[in-house]
Amino acid sequence: MPKINVTKSIVINASKDNIKTFLTDFNNWISWSPWLICEPETKLKFADDGKFYEWEGNRIGSGQMKVTAESEDNIDYDLTFLKPWKSKSKTSFNFKELEKGTEVTWIMNSSLPFFMFFMKKSMEIYIGMDYDRGLKMLKEEIEEGKIDSKLEIIGKTTFKGYNYIGIKTDTAFSKIDYVMEKDFLSLNTYIKENIIEVVGYPFSEYQKFNLVKDKIVYVAGFPVKEKPKNLPEGFIYGSLPENKMQTVRHIGKYEHLGNAWSTIMMMDRNKEFKKNKKASPIEFYLNDPSQTKPAELITDISMPVV
Repeated sequence: MPKINVTKSIVINASKDNIKTFLTDFNNWISWSPWLICEPETKLKFADDGKFYEWEGNRIGSGQMKVTAESEDNIDYDLTFLKPWKSKSKTSFNFKELEKGTEVTWIMNSSLPFFMFFMKKSMEIYIGMDYDRGLKMLKEEIEEGKIDSKLEIIGKTTFKGYNYIGIKTDTAFSKIDYVMEKDFLSLNTYIKENIIEVVGYPFSEYQKFNLVKDKIVYVAGFPVKEKPKNLPEGFIYGSLPENKMQTVRHIGKYEHLGNAWSTIMMMDRNKEFKKNKKASPIEFYLNDPSQTKPAELITDISMPVV
């Protein structure tokens, strides 16, 4: 069967022993799990010592996990998935003490059913993204005692549409944070210098993306009342059409937006709505990051539906 190997790391400003103690009790996983945040209604059952637990959810499936071995620099787990398909995995956390904390490495060694061989690379990417999301939340939970990432299922809404000025960018998905920041800085500077009237929330429309090839095409834009007469080179004037949307709202740091994206993608796979394949998903930024605390940033992830 096709083998899957995922390895992700992060440095946490805490002692190795404290992190190990935290990770050997599954009761602590509720706060930072990259899957449970997507379905907080998941049914959970824990062993008395916290070293074994079972879960059953609609979006995240069902399974069980247990601690199988502990050493000075390592924790090993057996992971069994029961739904949406049966499989077994070996996972572990490795720990390396550094001058500024502890490097925590999360590892999975697993395999796919033979009939899913074509999904090997994409599964490694998606699981890797889950691990990255989880490690960021683990770091915040241990260092700060809280995670600035909350989700609200807004449900179906109607987006009325609007005209916009924007920048269309074709870039590597791995570079999107840096590139998008530059695009919005350019747009914001132009709008302020030319006193352009903005009539709604700024947005990013994701027109194409291929995570396996690390490619994404998006439009970063601001809704405007009318077309400016002096658009700079590289800027575009366009429109977002009226659409019905399924929306998941994220409240918190932009670096945790993957939690909202993962949730809405799980909802799609779980057939909680019917996606409109002819339209593109959009991020709407409901407050200004230059005037808002990171924990209070509000972002709507909206998927067009029929």
